[in-house]
Amino acid sequence: MNSAARIEAFLEMMSAERGAAENTLSSYRRDLEDASAGIGGGLAAAGAADIRAYLDDIAARGFAATSQARKLSAIRQFFKFLYAEGLRGDDPTGTLDSPKKGRPLPKTMSEADTGRLIDRAAEEARDASSGDGDDLAALRLHALVEVLYATGLRVSELVGLPVTVAQRDDRFFMVRGKGEKERMVPLSAKARSAMRAWLAARATVPAFADSPFLFPAASDSGYLSRQVFARDLKGLAARAGISAAKISPHVLRHAFASHLLQNGADLRAVQQLLGHADISTTQIYTHVLEERLVRLVNDHHPLAD
Repeated sequence: MNSAARIEAFLEMMSAERGAAENTLSSYRRDLEDASAGIGGGLAAAGAADIRAYLDDIAARGFAATSQARKLSAIRQFFKFLYAEGLRGDDPTGTLDSPKKGRPLPKTMSEADTGRLIDRAAEEARDASSGDGDDLAALRLHALVEVLYATGLRVSELVGLPVTVAQRDDRFFMVRGKGEKERMVPLSAKARSAMRAWLAARATVPAFADSPFLFPAASDSGYLSRQVFARDLKGLAARAGISAAKISPHVLRHAFASHLLQNGADLRAVQQLLGHADISTTQIYTHVLEERLVRLVNDHHPLAD
């Protein structure tokens, strides 16, 4: 069995046994095929020195430490699979150190800027009357922004929401996230109101009538693309007097998490709301907790300056 066949076997295992998402499988495939092409004799037969030389090569080519670490992680998983299946008698990655990487703080926005953004979306939605294309876009954008900030959904989860979420008008709904894992997220009254307004406007468009998606579009997927939403969000930010360069759907997701923590939410609860499998992923927000603790001591400790 050559390297290509063993990579295919590994990917089949990741899909069947671990339920890896399509994007995850594609990322593994790219990284493993790149490593196999860069190592003489193919990846499956590589030794520790071969893999180290490959990592040195991609570092010299300017790959960031995060990219190097991701590629090494994929290679480690691959060799663990080969060892477990008896296809290799050793794991050559066992002696390799991961590239050192600093974890950047997530970009976020202040509560004041978030409020201005949402207020602008609400104002434009109030001025809209269903029927005109621009009016429909305003109502849709208001619903998207309200739901995103109320739930902290990933943008792919948001744009692909089923229409039943708005039709039921529940305070909570289930969302299917990474790895097909489901979690319950709450919906604020403002978000439900914005969705109802969009649902009424959506009903006036015959092409959308039978769509199973809350935000339908004439795309291959049948729903609004992430790119269109990101573009519309930047336009909204500019109209609200906020730098478009500072805003994206992911920034609003970070704002959701940061603002919850700033106002006393538990880190574990935020982890569940964001759909993070590991608490370490959510811990990128601990700087928010540290700032809150400093303020708490400064404001309430009797000997504080």
